Amino acid sequence: MISTPEFRHIIEHEFQPLSCTCTVNPDGSLMIKVFDSISGRIDLLVTAAMTSELNSSRAIANLIGELRSEMAEHHAMGTVVLTI
Repeated sequence: MISTPEFRHIIEHEFQPLSCTCTVNPDGSLMIKVFDSISGRIDLLVTAAMTSELNSSRAIANLIGELRSEMAEHHAMGTVVLTI
């Protein structure tokens, strides 16, 4: 099992050159915010990604791929807020 700090680091690193922060919510889920650090524009906000499902590097890669797809699909509409 991958630790919470480890998968937070992986997720935050994978969205570079954009900035990404992962915060653990009180219920153990993650809030993931991907944004442009210069303009402050938020490109993606996931309010409740379940960490119990992030038990392997494959699961983390799948989540990152899903988030990137959502960002690409909704880029023209502005901020994307998801609950996963």
